[in-house]
Amino acid sequence: MSAIDRLIANYARHVRLPWAPHTSGKQRVWFGVYPPIEERRVRARLSQFEALTHEAGHGWSTVDLTHLLPEWIAGHEYREAIFAEPEHFSANSELEDLVVEQVRNGCLGEDVDAETVVAITGLATLFDFLRISSMIERVEDSIRGRLLVFFPGEFAGNIYRFMNARDGFNYMAVPITSSESFLTP
Repeated sequence: MSAIDRLIANYARHVRLPWAPHTSGKQRVWFGVYPPIEERRVRARLSQFEALTHEAGHGWSTVDLTHLLPEWIAGHEYREAIFAEPEHFSANSELEDLVVEQVRNGCLGEDVDAETVVAITGLATLFDFLRISSMIERVEDSIRGRLLVFFPGEFAGNIYRFMNARDGFNYMAVPITSSESFLTP
């Protein structure tokens, strides 16, 4: 069984579990963790995650962040300077603010309620420009149902490592991994 097949199987089991209604935002976050090399395969199979969510009796909404960085750079006042010397480019908090706004809007959408999974895709495009842990902390008060973060990286010893490269962070999200076991490796 491939890593993505295992991730889908683990997600299918997890999304069917009962959802406690009175949980904090931190407890409503799920990380779908998979090897970064599998990003395209995960994206190609998003419809399976959506179908499994509907089969479990829950709604589904997606926040795709794939185009956020290129659109932000294209509209930036200093884009020519960024392209001329990209090694000096720093997005600072402006880009994170845009990400937070998009994710919050997704969590608070009209079609989103306490029984909806809001899935975040496209995080790989923001590698080196965004701290995932910081973004999650800023949106957790907006989560009505569950927030599924498709996370290209690894989870080991309660530490998440984005794209297997950055120093890890310990976050209280539920890890749904592509390993053999149900939730954690």
